Amino acid sequence: MERYPDIEIYLSEVIIERLDTWLGEKLNASPLTPAGKRKWRSHGHCHGERIPILLVEKAADGYASLWFDSPTTPWQRDADCARQAARELGCEVRCSLGGWQPGDDPDRFWQVHPDASEGVIEWPDSGR
Repeated sequence: MERYPDIEIYLSEVIIERLDTWLGEKLNASPLTPAGKRKWRSHGHCHGERIPILLVEKAADGYASLWFDSPTTPWQRDADCARQAARELGCEVRCSLGGWQPGDDPDRFWQVHPDASEGVIEWPDSGR
């Protein structure tokens, strides 16, 4: 299975303290710090590599974007991270279906609920 060059997921709800705890446990990340209007930054570590982390609140349709700018994360794909985040953070999480290629439908996403139900959605216009 191909490892993605970075990981980006979209969170339906953000509680900074809960997110800090999860990032600390998974990546030994420092707490998120403000980095501008609705932006937060941190960095973690995995396999000895530094992982820049960016959170942008209300990035898409009210969802927050959580981006790990590194190929060295505990997750091979966005969906792997989304599953764990939904379970650990207790919120709906969305992510891309895979590596985007020209001609792919940009509105198709993977949706994961905290109860582990998941599937393909059209976003926007998918409802909640």
